[in-house]
Amino acid sequence: MASLTVEARSEAEVTLERASRRLLSLQDDAGWWRGELQTNVTMDAEDILLREFLGVRRAEETERSAAWIRSQQRADGTWANFHGGPGELSTTIEAYCALRLAGDPTGAEHMRAAAEFIRSQGGLEGARVFTHLWLALFGLWSWDRVPALPPEIILLPPWIPLNVYDFACWARQTIVAVSLVKAHRPVHALAFDLEELRDPDAAGMAGRMGRGDRSSGRRAALLVALLRGLDSVLRAYERRPIRALRRLAVARAERWIVRRQEADGSWGGIQPPWVYSLMALQLGGYPPDHPVMSRGLQGLEEFMVEGNDDSRGVGAPAGASRRLEACQSPVWDTALAMLALSDSGLPGDHPAMVRAADWLLGEEVTEQGDWSVARPSLEPGGWAFEFANVNYPDIDDTAEVVLALDRVAAGAPIRAGSERTEGSGPAVGETSVRAAAIGRRIDGAVGRALRWVEGMQSSEGGWAAFDADNTRALARKLPFLDFGEVIDEPSADVTAHTVEMLAVLGLGHTPAARRGVRWLIDHQEDGGSWFGRWGVNHVYGTGAVLPGLLAAGVDPSHECIRRAVRWLEEHQNDDGGWGEDPRSYDDPEWIGRGPSTPSQTAWALLALHAAGERSPALARGVTWLVSTQRSDGGWDEPQYTGTGFPSDYYINYHLYRLAFPMMALGRCLHRTRDREACFACPSERQG
Repeated sequence: MASLTVEARSEAEVTLERASRRLLSLQDDAGWWRGELQTNVTMDAEDILLREFLGVRRAEETERSAAWIRSQQRADGTWANFHGGPGELSTTIEAYCALRLAGDPTGAEHMRAAAEFIRSQGGLEGARVFTHLWLALFGLWSWDRVPALPPEIILLPPWIPLNVYDFACWARQTIVAVSLVKAHRPVHALAFDLEELRDPDAAGMAGRMGRGDRSSGRRAALLVALLRGLDSVLRAYERRPIRALRRLAVARAERWIVRRQEADGSWGGIQPPWVYSLMALQLGGYPPDHPVMSRGLQGLEEFMVEGNDDSRGVGAPAGASRRLEACQSPVWDTALAMLALSDSGLPGDHPAMVRAADWLLGEEVTEQGDWSVARPSLEPGGWAFEFANVNYPDIDDTAEVVLALDRVAAGAPIRAGSERTEGSGPAVGETSVRAAAIGRRIDGAVGRALRWVEGMQSSEGGWAAFDADNTRALARKLPFLDFGEVIDEPSADVTAHTVEMLAVLGLGHTPAARRGVRWLIDHQEDGGSWFGRWGVNHVYGTGAVLPGLLAAGVDPSHECIRRAVRWLEEHQNDDGGWGEDPRSYDDPEWIGRGPSTPSQTAWALLALHAAGERSPALARGVTWLVSTQRSDGGWDEPQYTGTGFPSDYYINYHLYRLAFPMMALGRCLHRTRDREACFACPSERQG
């Protein structure tokens, strides 16, 4: 049995070494890592529609985008929002409309199949509000049937409910821009209509009219009725606004938008406010060659992924195609890559780690952003997700960057397989001269980040991603906002990463950390898991929370830890891995259920390892990762395990499938006792 134990351990070490070589090969010369962020085809359809509206659409670009859209259509004629998901009505409508612009005939088999699905789901009438807005831009839907969103919202001070700062930063930027577009009520007529997509039996529908209230009772029904009444009043105002007030609102909204354009031409580094801001400014008289417009359009090109094959394994067609990333994640990916390499045994003074740290230090946010509306006396600090996003740093990225920089500052983490025991000193050589040179920079940046993160703690004790106390749930119920989360509440995953950061910095005993721990324990689900806001879903939340709680000193025997361990063990797949389908956000039957994936298996292993487990579940999970690795050191993961908006929008982070398995394998291997726990034979475990 001992030989089998050694063999299993050796296989895992080879797996980890192969993965480490692959990850190192992906580092950019500047020091960063960035995996593709793959999403659904609404990004590409809306890009075609945007360019048509702005008058800059080119046939060759359209055809490459259309080739990508066609390649993602499923056998039943639909387009889904995530791999393996059901056909989605609004996504399919937008894809169909874009293909009509590209010249696809309605009689083509793939178009007939899509149209049949659309009609069966209620036709154009059943689409979400934002799809109706796109249709209205081209005269395919009446502006009178789009819920109200007057630009005068920009004039509301922060203390009045439903002012723009009551919305999450991603929604806030989109709302301001869309309010300007809607104020102009433009119609860019096309050479075709979409009558073939209308369902005559649904003629009286007017979209979904907001997300509604998931609770029941007379009070909820009354609130919905009041908001719909307000919508009716505002629609009447939109038709006959007070001219002086409208001029003031439009001018202020335009200035607000222009001030928030990032250096790369984007708005917030994400697609929704970007496309609506370009349309709003064009309608306001900004010509295509205006610096703001030209930067915005050029920036979109930098978010395009051009291809001639399927080398990235995304289902791309043969020949030229192109797809748009909704966002880019270099800061997040770089921090995760550094942690993965460190967990795998790479010393903190390795050139790759030092280059990455140097780059991250150059990305520190030092300017006041929208977050300062809620925290006006707080000094800036921290990091954003993207290459350029000085207006919206976030707590989650900041926590992971600090953890990564701490590995460099430490200089020499334990190598995988070393015989070092805790407290015995470095197992690798002295910190390099360059690493020492940036040590003071790390200390300063981490200190500023720490003060900023502590200042962004919510009044309840948890942390959200971008804002503090952005919790006005009334915003979710506005008729216009029927797609995506629109507020930024504290979440278990962000709070856990923050608590872990504080603990690693030796601050796990502070009032901020203790309040965070209390918030996490109070928000554990009845079944023992934690909800995952930014990753799918309970596996992600639980995989984040257990390492955070245990780093902060929660005893492994605490009931919340034991319940979480039981939940993970109960939801392990028969093949040894873990998986969870995005449908778990809507259907409890999917919670903890789905095909095994590398990232989700790694999250479960990170949690079990943190809890000190010596269980068959841990060994089986490691074995699954070893057995599914590709020969090039990576793993396949077509599933979408990242979350943009629960229930609505999901992301396939291409680096997740590599970085997280490396973290899990590295932590299971890097100490002698942990190696024995992971790979002890059954008789040894029982003994």
